[in-house]
Amino acid sequence: MAKKITFFVILFLSTLFLNFGGKAFAIDSNIQTKKTDVETKILTDYLAKYNSPMKDQAQDFIDAARAYNVDWKLVPAIAGVESTFGKFIPGGYNAWGWGVYGTQAIYFTSWRDGIFTVTKGLKENYINKGLTDPFAMNRIYAASPYWGGHVSYFLQDIEKFEKEYRLKNPTKEQIDPSDNTAAISGQTRSDI
Repeated sequence: MAKKITFFVILFLSTLFLNFGGKAFAIDSNIQTKKTDVETKILTDYLAKYNSPMKDQAQDFIDAARAYNVDWKLVPAIAGVESTFGKFIPGGYNAWGWGVYGTQAIYFTSWRDGIFTVTKGLKENYINKGLTDPFAMNRIYAASPYWGGHVSYFLQDIEKFEKEYRLKNPTKEQIDPSDNTAAISGQTRSDI
């Protein structure tokens, strides 16, 4: 009798866990798993170097940059200047000083919200108006005349980090040229 009760309890719990509200648990079809690309890995490692609380948002930086056709290094570079990559913020996930004037500040609901809002704002309010580099953006973005130079520093630092990363971790595209020549002593792939 105890075995039957145990069996039915396990069956009931299994059914309970597998079915919720008449629907079987399943992965939401609206959630898409993306293959992590090399830029995401580079940015994750770069932000980790600074112990940034945004290091797990690297894919959001890349996605926002692609969505708005903005250099993927720009928004992280601004965060480097404005908040040491999100470590020192006025609150509300605003690592970019976006809309901060004296005691007035804009707060975002998440890092992702901030990343996409700032990237879109840079595209619409700066880049589309011809302010395409940090020095040109400086006039409107920040009161400090040194802001553009500081953002440029982080852009160059990320680029340097990217070059070093790619040398240490070549991708298939870097190793696999379109011709049929191998990278060692002139052998073709069929010889290897």
